[in-house]
Amino acid sequence: MTDSAPEDGRILGSLRSAGGTGVVRLEDRFSTGVDDLWSALTDPVRLVRWYGRVDGDLRLGGTFRLSIEADGWEGTGRVDACEPPRHLRVTTRESDESWRKGAGAAPFDETIDAALSAEGDRTLLVVEVAGPPLDKIAFYGAGWQIHIENLAAHIAGRDRVDSEARWAALVPPYQALAAHIG
Repeated sequence: MTDSAPEDGRILGSLRSAGGTGVVRLEDRFSTGVDDLWSALTDPVRLVRWYGRVDGDLRLGGTFRLSIEADGWEGTGRVDACEPPRHLRVTTRESDESWRKGAGAAPFDETIDAALSAEGDRTLLVVEVAGPPLDKIAFYGAGWQIHIENLAAHIAGRDRVDSEARWAALVPPYQALAAHIG
């Protein structure tokens, strides 16, 4: 569980640009050990409870299919770095079929980099998501915060957050952050 509830109005992320695309950086502390948090990030049985369904080879260099039901997103990915239980980096790409069904950005390579570090009986998680289009960066910030809040709910044994309500609450502050990207 994180040190604060999603309803506290706290924004976990920051936004910036790099190489013409967006970067969302989120940071939170979880009241669990690093091994447990690593398991929640890498075990397909646990991933489906808070993020999405992952099928395939989850070892370094492996490829996988990913389905995020809450977002209607389907695509593929590969494991670029895997250093248990401290660092995971994957690159994902939405399928053209999934993109045509949704209303999001055209498919792009999205790099998701997660770093975990123990802080006593808690774990610091820093996630950087690189690649989103700059004109959509606020929406990716809000969406990724919802994913992190769902992870916190999973760790704490609670139900997922109300995504629609959280989306409505989070988009305006992330739009304000996006307005300052130069």
